[in-house]
Amino acid sequence: MDAMSKSMKRTRQARILFLFTVVLGAWNCKVIAGGLIDVTTQSGRVNVEAVAKLDNPWGMAFLPDGRLLITEKPGRLRLFGDGKLLETIEGVPKVAYREQGGLLDVAIDPEFSRNGLIYLSYAEPAEKQPKDASDVPDPRFGKYSDAGDNVLKGGAVARARLVAGKLRDLAVIWRQDPKSIGRGHFGGRLVFSRDGKLFITSGDRMRFDPAQDLASNLGKVVRINPDGTVPLDNPFAKQPQVRHDIWTLGHRNPLGAAINPSTGELWINEMGPMGGDELNLIEKGRNYGWPLVSEGDHYNGAPIPRHATRPDFVAPVKAWTPVISPSGLAFYTGTRFAEWRGNALIGGLSSQALIRLTVDGTKVTGEERIEMGKRIRDVVQAPDGSVLLLSDGDDGELLRLTPASTPQSAERRLR
Repeated sequence: MDAMSKSMKRTRQARILFLFTVVLGAWNCKVIAGGLIDVTTQSGRVNVEAVAKLDNPWGMAFLPDGRLLITEKPGRLRLFGDGKLLETIEGVPKVAYREQGGLLDVAIDPEFSRNGLIYLSYAEPAEKQPKDASDVPDPRFGKYSDAGDNVLKGGAVARARLVAGKLRDLAVIWRQDPKSIGRGHFGGRLVFSRDGKLFITSGDRMRFDPAQDLASNLGKVVRINPDGTVPLDNPFAKQPQVRHDIWTLGHRNPLGAAINPSTGELWINEMGPMGGDELNLIEKGRNYGWPLVSEGDHYNGAPIPRHATRPDFVAPVKAWTPVISPSGLAFYTGTRFAEWRGNALIGGLSSQALIRLTVDGTKVTGEERIEMGKRIRDVVQAPDGSVLLLSDGDDGELLRLTPASTPQSAERRLR
């Protein structure tokens, strides 16, 4: 290599190093020994460690033995333990993998140790496609419309027994109705309540009107028994010509859901349109207003009335404009992050952050945005009190957060 080539190479390396340093500075973090990232937060510095590489991960749930199930949107259910990815679970149902669709969330039955049951949410293709779909793109979505997609699909939830790395006796226990074309707004988070009922977040499938239609379970929070039957105390269970599985209505695209362990209440976060992401406390039978009200506007610029104009609808506990693109929600109960106890943790996609909220009863009293430099799809608390995140995309990762004061090494891994 001649002197000029060496000089050009050194210049390129210097530019790369400079840009890397700028990015890290903007992120308020630094690289430390062992490949860890050290991030500044209001409660001290936090180590962020990538412990697994994944392809479009979406949801995760811990088994009683401490191993972790992770979904990948293309249709894989992965098992993680002993600090590494283990086998891929066999027997996952066929999914409609495109854009926001695919294999979504995973939940563990509260009686898993006795029955071995797990639950999967996913985008399910229709068995038969009509010759000409009646759905058409809605201009209010602008560039986010469904143009070019003519495959009918809808969200579904299946349960199966996990036996020796395989899913057995798989059965679909719930479906979105109706199916439609389109690439997004499936919702799909799964949460068990204290009384053993299963909550499902069901997006509006980019169709607006169904969120207010009690004959459809699109744009709803749904509550069913673990076998798919409808609890008799659901708010609309005794009304004719409505969906009896509906718990609340008027939702857009809820991608995070969690039970607050201090109260037993269900909280969800959901994507707003152009502005107006929401955090909502879910109350039985209530209407949250979409698409009649919002704290944002349509993608084509058309205005939407605000919640303040319709007091008959439940307003969000908190709204974000500009948006954070919330996905994944957990309440922290561990001891490793003492100042986080009782806080809500939200994964931010476009914001590329972990959002930490202090919650006092039904109010959010504080917010911290912990920059991660990656789109965060899901967040859970590990049994040891560390926090696990899934970063989004085909270069996704399982990230482990621990206090920076905790010794870290290549041998210390999630188990």
